[in-house]
Amino acid sequence: MVYLNYTNLDNETQERLVSVSKKDVEHKFGNDLKRYAKEHHVEYDILLEEEALRNLYSYDYIFNI
Repeated sequence: MVYLNYTNLDNETQERLVSVSKKDVEHKFGNDLKRYAKEHHVEYDILLEEEALRNLYSYDYIFNI
């Protein structure tokens, strides 16, 4: 679960969430993503960014108001 302050959804917080998601995706699927990127001639960093954004939808968020 991700705990967020509802009044603090600025750009810095969003970047932090994407960064955490990237680390999570890389830890879980890093080798598979690298293999896929190499086989399909896709830049790994772009693929990782896309998967990290998709991964954000799998988190449970709790907003403190």
